[in-house]
Amino acid sequence: MAKQVQLNTDELKQFVSHVVNNNKYLQENGKIPVAVNIEGEAGIGKTTTILQFTKDNNMDYVKLSLSQLEELGDLVGFPIKEFQVVKTTDDGQKVTKWIPENIMPMYIQQKYVPTGEKRMTHAQPEWIQGKGENGLLILDDYTRADARFMQATMEIIDRQEYVSWKLPKGWTVLLTSNPDNGDYQVTSLDNAQKTRFITAYLKFDIDCWARWAEENEIDTRCINFMLLHPELVKDKTNARSITTFFNSISSFEKFEDSLPMIQMIGEGSVGGEFATMFTMFINNKLDKLITPKDVLTNASWEYVKGQLNSCIGMAGNYRADIASLMTTRLINYAVHYSNGNTVDQKMIDRITNLITEDVFSNDLKYYIVKGILNGNKQKFSKLMLNPEVVKMTVK
Repeated sequence: MAKQVQLNTDELKQFVSHVVNNNKYLQENGKIPVAVNIEGEAGIGKTTTILQFTKDNNMDYVKLSLSQLEELGDLVGFPIKEFQVVKTTDDGQKVTKWIPENIMPMYIQQKYVPTGEKRMTHAQPEWIQGKGENGLLILDDYTRADARFMQATMEIIDRQEYVSWKLPKGWTVLLTSNPDNGDYQVTSLDNAQKTRFITAYLKFDIDCWARWAEENEIDTRCINFMLLHPELVKDKTNARSITTFFNSISSFEKFEDSLPMIQMIGEGSVGGEFATMFTMFINNKLDKLITPKDVLTNASWEYVKGQLNSCIGMAGNYRADIASLMTTRLINYAVHYSNGNTVDQKMIDRITNLITEDVFSNDLKYYIVKGILNGNKQKFSKLMLNPEVVKMTVK
């Protein structure tokens, strides 16, 4: 059956943001919040994206890896015996409470009297103790959990409570899971479970990955390779294994001097096809492309322009794929740089050179200026002082 909702990481954050805000609205109107299941292939970034969302929105969260829990009490709290006690206040009002067995003596000293009624209940689990309002409960690897844990979570997912305790106000329950398609050792969900939450499917998106890679300082040569070959993300070659491969070879100063080792590491992490394509990328010297940092900060525009013309080509030798790659890298690097640094006039002038001189095609120039301004309009506002740049933005 086709997946009904497929989101990239940016869209997933927007979706979760809506659900979180809508859940607050529901609670304010006396209704039960809605839970969400994020389904996707292994290593695609489900949990990482959600944790980044909590960081971006300054939200509290609890992440429980259900497949790693051994005691059910670690999830739902351990069973305790409670006794009912009653006390008559000075104004004649009766106060009735249920008190755990271990603190009964303290209440008796306060003149509470046991009624003889007792019950078994569950203590609030340690992971939720002390948590305030507005947060995310992330039940990670939900369908990989033991059936007992999945069964125990049904009430938490459905009503945000379990026997004798509740999640704090403003919390949203979020699950992560792998597809039930035969490729993963997961427990199939029946309708009673599926109808307790909304399911959204996370897909790989090269533009989102490239932006993430820039922010996390993945080797610049490796980012170039992925932008040229996004089709290699498939089957067992997922974003996590690719990142592992790239991090394992990033210390090589010259890739061409370590091809056998790179091939071996690649075959052991991302597979033979990916490793062979990466080796061809090196043999074609595409790992030597000028970096976006150099493009935007090198003192000599003539040097930068020469490097760009050399790799992109001109007229009959024009490489549209390289031009597109460089465009994406320049936007991502400029925006990432601006988030933590002052954008000086030299960088403004360099971006103006890129937009106004004959290096990129007009559509890519437009893409560069719009992408940079959309990424951080405040830091790059001086770009709009140049009439040629302004003219480019309205094309």
